[in-house]
Amino acid sequence: MSIELLSCLLTLFVLAGIGTPIGYSILLASIAYLGVAGLDVALAGEKILQGFYRSTILLAVPLFIVAANIMNAGSITDRLLNFCVAAVGRFKGGLGHVNVVASLIFSGMSGSAVADAAGIGKIIIEMMTKDGRYGRGYAAAITAASATIGPIIPPSIPMVLYALVSKASIGSLFLAGILPGLIMGVVLMAMNYYLAGKRGFALEDPIPLKELPRKTANAFPALLMPAILLYGIYGGVTTPTEAAAVAAFYALLLAALFYRALSLRGLFQVFVDSARSSASVGVVIGGAFILNFIVIQEQIPQAISSMLAGADVHPLLFLVAVNVLILLLGCVLDATTIILVIVPLFIPTCEALGIDLVHFGVLVVVNSMIGLITPPYGILLFVINAVTGIPLREIIAEVWAFLAVLVAALVLMILSPNLVLWLPRLFGYQG
Repeated sequence: MSIELLSCLLTLFVLAGIGTPIGYSILLASIAYLGVAGLDVALAGEKILQGFYRSTILLAVPLFIVAANIMNAGSITDRLLNFCVAAVGRFKGGLGHVNVVASLIFSGMSGSAVADAAGIGKIIIEMMTKDGRYGRGYAAAITAASATIGPIIPPSIPMVLYALVSKASIGSLFLAGILPGLIMGVVLMAMNYYLAGKRGFALEDPIPLKELPRKTANAFPALLMPAILLYGIYGGVTTPTEAAAVAAFYALLLAALFYRALSLRGLFQVFVDSARSSASVGVVIGGAFILNFIVIQEQIPQAISSMLAGADVHPLLFLVAVNVLILLLGCVLDATTIILVIVPLFIPTCEALGIDLVHFGVLVVVNSMIGLITPPYGILLFVINAVTGIPLREIIAEVWAFLAVLVAALVLMILSPNLVLWLPRLFGYQG
């Protein structure tokens, strides 16, 4: 390891260790590398600008964030919840099933796990804990676990970022995320059903079936968003970035005009919150552009590829090893950092071993999402703790069962690439 790279890593770990935001830590560590290497520090700014100018797909990130925030600000989430309660609230562990199904539906609109947890998740937790029907920790744990589905089913901000670093087809990535997202929902509902029976959770008062058509019609315009996005991208009507703009505009039309639940003041706050969230992601992305330059300069991908080529590693063994590494890193790093900084190191090796990049991308995103609920530093655990005040120890005590079934689902996806790639291939993907 060169002294320049050592200085970069040391600066990064020290800054991150004392609590500096990861985006700023990456930027300062990269500048330290350039300084020690005797390179012009202005190269940092040049790499950031080049990266942003060449990656128009990045415009999809703030647009999806705007769409999610509009959904939260309007009454759209309430209408979706009423639909979910009518559809699955009648079964054993009803509100737990509502929690998961709502995340499955809302994931088709936000693309953000944090948006799901902080928005619709907070509402469901209040419903579950009312009258003491569910424990606080249990309600928070299943909410955190179900929020991980958000970035798996399209649209997905992490998949947009993965497409940026891997050059994989974003349309194929979106399609490939649908079945894994549904599998994650099924295993979470199965665990909820088991625990509800074991602990004797009270059944909800079932909503008459005759009410279901009316509640479905009420939520139907919101339910159309995922279909509109996928048709736009795969029907050749829009690019992924344009589809993100359509999603934001459609959410605005629903909230402001169709449901009449968003005021000008509320819209202004949506734009402010979205700008802040986009800026925080943008800082990490900017730092990643410089860090990727450093990785290439140090020839790290080539070193990894040559080492693995000499060891004659089986592709399945490589996938397992990388996923274990990402699972461990997910305990301390957010998904954006993992995808932009760590994952590019393994892309050349994937290509050399014949691993499909769309399959690999879905595994990376699913794994990164599982990391968001992995104690002790799972970000979603902290988000739910912040918005509800439920103690972390209660959430962590209950999250293990849901974490276990999500890891089992991940193992299934690793062993069954055809399961992940079936839908993209159905639409003409050649991978």
